[in-house]
Amino acid sequence: MKIFLASDHAGFELKNYLVEELKKEGFEVEDLGPFSFNSEDDYPDWVSLVAEKVSQNPEEFKGIVLGGSGQGEAIVCNKFPKVRAVVFYGGDLEIIKLSKEHNNANVLSLGARFLDKELAKRAVLLWLNTPFSQAKRHQRRIEKILEIERKLYG
Repeated sequence: MKIFLASDHAGFELKNYLVEELKKEGFEVEDLGPFSFNSEDDYPDWVSLVAEKVSQNPEEFKGIVLGGSGQGEAIVCNKFPKVRAVVFYGGDLEIIKLSKEHNNANVLSLGARFLDKELAKRAVLLWLNTPFSQAKRHQRRIEKILEIERKLYG
């Protein structure tokens, strides 16, 4: 599994922290930017790079995107075929497990303004280490999502 990360200015510091922590954990990580802080940057420019990579190989590539709330970032990512982005900005970590077990999410969007470093790290590690359940009902639902994408995008 290869993990791609990107952020906007609001998630810049947390992204850099997570890149280093994931490397320490032994994950193959690629930081897609930004590489310097710019308070005027726009999240679609950066997070779309992650979504494009994950879209190319959604079974092997995972993405982590960060912004102020994580909402806009997830919206951008979900425009790409085969990308299933979910948002986490705090609360019960059970939602992280369900996003993988039930939806086989392949992009995690973090609301950096709502998470401290330790909670973000715990959420990311839980998300990366939780497998898809392979339950038939969940596979069927994901296939229906893919069919909608095929109808819309070919």
